[in-house]
Amino acid sequence: MSLDVEPTRHLSFDALFNVRDLGGYRTADGRHTRWRTLYRADGLNRAQGDDLARLSELGLRTVLDLRSPTELAERGSFPIDELPVSYHHLPMLQQTWEGKAIGPDVEAAAFLTLRYREMLDEGRDAIAAAFAVLADADAYPAVFHCAAGKDRTGVLAALVLGVVGVPDDTIATDYGLSRVGMAAMVEWVRVNRPEVLDAMIDQPGVLLEAPPLAMHGLLAELRAEHGSIAGYLEAIGVGGDVVSSLRDNVLD
Repeated sequence: MSLDVEPTRHLSFDALFNVRDLGGYRTADGRHTRWRTLYRADGLNRAQGDDLARLSELGLRTVLDLRSPTELAERGSFPIDELPVSYHHLPMLQQTWEGKAIGPDVEAAAFLTLRYREMLDEGRDAIAAAFAVLADADAYPAVFHCAAGKDRTGVLAALVLGVVGVPDDTIATDYGLSRVGMAAMVEWVRVNRPEVLDAMIDQPGVLLEAPPLAMHGLLAELRAEHGSIAGYLEAIGVGGDVVSSLRDNVLD
């Protein structure tokens, strides 16, 4: 299976590396997710100058920030004073993963599946709140982001795409596209922030990987416990009316 990895999906910025359009994905019933409606991204708190102008061209109305309270305090939020949007801080983790606790021989897919499964529990309130926001037609165009746009963002993207009927293979492949963003981020740091390059390279490689098998594992475990993505969402308080509204908002 091939996916569109042209600039229509990967949006180009100077200091943002993993901004992608979630449009154009076919669902099981033959519909497609709408282009230029819902985006996933890395640290939008870094947006300034030309990057902010490019974001403005998207007509964004809503930003969902999935980072931890510590990340927000230390790195700041989306610059809503310069580009007014409806901003929601919805931390899916209270603390980021400690790289030093990850052994050098950890298998990436298994490690990430386990962490993502834990995220479904710890981030349940944030996930429910995100769905409530995305059920509002006036919220669009909307974007959700974390720091790298891979893990927390990847889990929320999987839930959104899955509940509107996008197949698992497509969801996992979309998740895997973050490898492009991770490579671009490392190269940007190499050129622009060489003083922190060693720290980035020295962290466990698993933190920069996005193996599709990890997302397949998460979706399989979710279904084993809840029957379906809709079943998980119902368990955390996301009702069928919210899911129905979300589908109307993001599908053609």
